[in-house]
Amino acid sequence: MEAIKKQATKLREQVAKQQQAVLKQLGHFSGEAFMVDEAELQCYRQLQSLYESTRAAKHLQRNIVRNVEAFISLTSKQMEIVRKLADNCCKYGVENQNTGSALAKAALQFGSSHNSMEDEREILLGILHDQVSEPLKTMINGAPLEDARHLTRRYDKLRQEVEAQAAEVMRRQSKSRDSALSSESAMKLKNAEGRLAELKSAMMALGREATDAMLSVEDQQQKITFQHIFKMVDAERSYHQSILGILEKLYTEVCDSLSCFLLSKL
Repeated sequence: MEAIKKQATKLREQVAKQQQAVLKQLGHFSGEAFMVDEAELQCYRQLQSLYESTRAAKHLQRNIVRNVEAFISLTSKQMEIVRKLADNCCKYGVENQNTGSALAKAALQFGSSHNSMEDEREILLGILHDQVSEPLKTMINGAPLEDARHLTRRYDKLRQEVEAQAAEVMRRQSKSRDSALSSESAMKLKNAEGRLAELKSAMMALGREATDAMLSVEDQQQKITFQHIFKMVDAERSYHQSILGILEKLYTEVCDSLSCFLLSKL
C-alpha cells in the first residue's frame, strides 16, 4: 500500500512538471499561474519524510512496549518458580538449623539470597513497566502525534484540490485559445484563477503549520524514545550489579560453610 502511494505521488509530480512545460511552450502563462513553486514542493517532500519518520518511530515505540510487556509477563512467571525454590530451601534451613547441619545453613543462605535477587528483579520489572512501557504507551496514543498527522492529511487533501483546480484553470484557458472568449467564459476563468490562488495560499499556510507540528513531534519522539531506552539500560545495569553483589556474598558464605563441613569430617 505504501509503495502504491509513493508511486502515485511521484506520478502526480511528473504530470505537474509536464503540464508546466506544455504551458510554457504554448505561451499561455508560466507554470506559476497553475502549479506550486519550489518552496511548496520542498514543503511537500519534507512532510512526506516527516510522516514516514514519525511513523517508523511510532512502530519502534510499539515494538518496545509489546516486547517489554511480554518480558515482564514471562519474567513474572519465572519469579514464581524461583521464589518457590527459595522458600523451600529457607524452610529446610530454618527447620534444621538447630542440628548444626552445614546443608541446612547452605540451604538457608541459598534461599535467602535468591529471595533478595527476586526482590531486585521485581524492582527492575517495576521500572520497565512504570518508566518505559506506560510512558511510551501514552505517547503513542497522545494528541500531539495524531494532531500533527491530521494536519498532514488535511494538507495532502488540500494539495489535491489545488491540482484539480489547476487542471480546471488549464481547461478554461485552453478553451479561450481555441475560440473567442465570451464575457461569461472570461468571468468563469477569472473566478477559477481566483479560487486557485486562494487554495494555493491556504495550502502554503497549512503546509507550514503541518511541518512545524510534525517537526515538533519528531523531535519529541526521538528524545523521549532515546531516554526510555537509556532507562532500560540503566535499570538492567543496576539490576545485574545488585545480583552480582548478592551472588558474590552467597558464594563466599557457601564456600565458608563447605570448609566448615569438610573440617568437621577430618
